[in-house]
Amino acid sequence: MNLNALFQQIQFTEKQAREKRSFIQQAKCDINRSYEKMNQIKEELSAAKINLETKVQHLSVKQFNVEILKKQEDSLEKQKAELINQRTSLLKIMADAKKKITEEEDNFTREITEFNNEYGLTSNRDLHIKKKVKTEINDLENEAALLKN
Repeated sequence: MNLNALFQQIQFTEKQAREKRSFIQQAKCDINRSYEKMNQIKEELSAAKINLETKVQHLSVKQFNVEILKKQEDSLEKQKAELINQRTSLLKIMADAKKKITEEEDNFTREITEFNNEYGLTSNRDLHIKKKVKTEINDLENEAALLKN
């Protein structure tokens, strides 16, 4: 091999080495950019994960509150049904009591009327009062006559 060919070979090898170094440098830059993008994406993913976890917690709280409200609603519906039944029962008892009171009042009035009629208390009352007044007047007249004598 002559010197010229050797020199050309060295230049060609150096050129290839430069190209490879440039290619390696470019690959390193690309790798660094990729790492930066990965880190940025990891941060975004972490933020999204935190945001999602927060939303999941809020959703869980809301679902829990909905379940509690449903249970309260069911309980209130049961209480409402019980109160309606109790009200119906009490209204029936009250109606029965009113009916019984009315019957007792009617019976009492009928018995009093029968008693008064039986003993003549209603028809003879005026006569009885008149007799009493006449008797008193006679007694007073007799007393007055005695006092004059």
